[in-house]
Amino acid sequence: MGGGGWSAAAVAAIVATAVITTGGGSASGSDKNASELPAPADLPSESSAPGPSFSSVAPPPPPDPKDYIADEKKDKGPVTVDAFFPGRKLTMGDRVYAKGATARTADCATTTQGALGGILDGNGCDQVIRATYSKDGIAVTIGLAVFGTEAEARKAAQQASGGIASLSGSGVPTFCRGGSVCRRTANSYGRYAYFTVGGYTNGKNVTTASRNVYAVGDDLTDFTFRQIRHRGEVQASAAAGAPVT
Repeated sequence: MGGGGWSAAAVAAIVATAVITTGGGSASGSDKNASELPAPADLPSESSAPGPSFSSVAPPPPPDPKDYIADEKKDKGPVTVDAFFPGRKLTMGDRVYAKGATARTADCATTTQGALGGILDGNGCDQVIRATYSKDGIAVTIGLAVFGTEAEARKAAQQASGGIASLSGSGVPTFCRGGSVCRRTANSYGRYAYFTVGGYTNGKNVTTASRNVYAVGDDLTDFTFRQIRHRGEVQASAAAGAPVT
């Protein structure tokens, strides 16, 4: 009993000593270790130089190409047959159409049949450019009517009655005359209204089953739309690159 009590006291003393030693040693030892630590790096002082600045003014948006074909005041490109229908043929995918006769006149009504002439004149038509394309016994004439504003062209296309007169010549015989049934279309984009008349060069009537006639007319209207849109893109691009005055 006596020996066991002494042993327990001795063990407790040893444990206490171990805990104190593990805790970091004497106070003087701690001060010495702190003094040996490297000094913190010197921080840069505040600079008097100004920081970067950013403009709060947003750059102007790029020009809208349609603005340049919507009004004659901005649409300054040449209005000629070659400007809209260049070359001797038209290629759309794997389909090639020969270009026939072309014409341009300021007397808009003379290029039409039925009521379309009065509609063009009544809406302020300035001129009409016509071109005929043909392939495999099918011919289509497109008439591009030029107006001062987009509103005038749109109204003319919406009111369209009668149609553009077919234009023969340059290898294309007379077609869509003398009562034969032909396909007619009317569209507008910007200050341009464009009309087509298409059918068979042998005088055969066009029906809803005449898919080949529809295909030629659709290709020609699609091409014309692209030409008008490209006209706006070219002028908008030129305006974007011009110096601001």
